[in-house]
Amino acid sequence: MNTIIGLLIIAVGSFGQSSSYVPINKVKQWSWESFWLVQGLFAWLVFPYIGSLITVGESGASLSAILGAGDGAAWKSIGFGMLWGVGGLTFGLSMRYLGVALGQSISLGTCSAFGTLIPAIIKGDDLFSASGLILLSGVCITIAGIAVIGYAGALRSRNMTEEERLAAIKDFALKKGLLVALLAGVMSACFNLGLTAGEPIKAKAIELGARELFALNPVIMLVTVGGLITNFAYCISQNIKHGTGKDYFSVPGKILVNNILFCALAGVLWYSQFFGLGAGQSFFEPGSVMMAFSWSILMALNVIFSNVWGIILKEWRGCGSKTMAVLVLGLLILIFSVFYPELMK
Repeated sequence: MNTIIGLLIIAVGSFGQSSSYVPINKVKQWSWESFWLVQGLFAWLVFPYIGSLITVGESGASLSAILGAGDGAAWKSIGFGMLWGVGGLTFGLSMRYLGVALGQSISLGTCSAFGTLIPAIIKGDDLFSASGLILLSGVCITIAGIAVIGYAGALRSRNMTEEERLAAIKDFALKKGLLVALLAGVMSACFNLGLTAGEPIKAKAIELGARELFALNPVIMLVTVGGLITNFAYCISQNIKHGTGKDYFSVPGKILVNNILFCALAGVLWYSQFFGLGAGQSFFEPGSVMMAFSWSILMALNVIFSNVWGIILKEWRGCGSKTMAVLVLGLLILIFSVFYPELMK
């Protein structure tokens, strides 16, 4: 029962993340780099900080006392966060070139594999033991499901006219998008490495009285702050290069408020995936396959929900019944992958 509760919590957060790019469509008269930076301030600083304050309130200790645990754990988490920031940046670009469905699918598939297996290897887990093989096969199933969805995306692209592609995705570019999406996936996996590096901080929060339900929040904040540093530097450089720094000040007051509110909504929805991950993990047995596989579960759910949004946003319009059948098959494989470790117990 605890496992189901944990999965449901992660699923709610995943749905929030997959919905986070919808409010961005409501942002007006801002360049890409401008709205990306503003929503990032909410997603990577404001709401993670609020999440950390929940942990502080539970423990009764100061945030500095919690973050000071471990031998440089905080700096390691921030460092991995900066690398993840590159992935987050290119992640947004992958959707710009491929659309929400295909862009997230390829990026998250790569991220799922690297983000699940590398922490297990670092911890010294035997991937050829019984539990290790379940972890490996589970990741393979997840990748297979995402690959099937990617194939559906290729079929869609083949069957659409150039006009239809541009109508669905203005900057559609398959080859460029695939390269960017793969880079995004590899670098995005560093987020889970940052969470792993911050485990002493999580343990300290629990020791000081915080419930495990919220103990991961300070670590999440460190990783997202690292990502904010990378994205802030890039976006400001693009503002200077393109002369778009005026975006923040030149739009009418009503549009400015509109943009800030929708960026804030996008930010809290995006953050909900990791808030949900930390809370959901607290219902899994420590050291279990489900705990190790939780990162892959989050990525699989993100792909499922992102493709639902892709259908709603009509990114799959113009494709035939074969393409939709392949898409549904991929989604079913991913749904199976979420429950696979528990079924193999």
